[in-house]
Amino acid sequence: MIRKTASANWQGGLKDGQGKVSTQSGVLDSEDFGFNKRFGDQPGTNPEELIAAAHASCFSMALSMVLGEGGHTAEHLATEAEVSLEKTDEGFTITASHLKLTATVPGATEDEIRTAAETAKKNCPVSRLLKAEISLEVTVG
Repeated sequence: MIRKTASANWQGGLKDGQGKVSTQSGVLDSEDFGFNKRFGDQPGTNPEELIAAAHASCFSMALSMVLGEGGHTAEHLATEAEVSLEKTDEGFTITASHLKLTATVPGATEDEIRTAAETAKKNCPVSRLLKAEISLEVTVG
């Protein structure tokens, strides 16, 4: 079993407070997060941005695996994930993650790439973790 950790420290109230987030690897080391970074335009990170980064990277790795199982190696996979946070009856909820892929895979047909992308979308661990609608847009270059 693989386990990875991250930590968050918070001080203050919701709107005037300040947080710091760090990851086990040190890639994030006391990075600022807070209400205005999440709901406004202040620089810093937020949970939705971090989930989008996790989803884009997980999907890209899963797609590389699926393509490899089909005998193909990607020249380039560029994935953008857009995570939506909406106010619902239950409160603020992450309702969707939209993956946008541009793929260059020599020797693979467009249908092979699209099928592999759908398989990766369905089976990457972050996709399975999210209970939100997950959509996918593919551009083959």
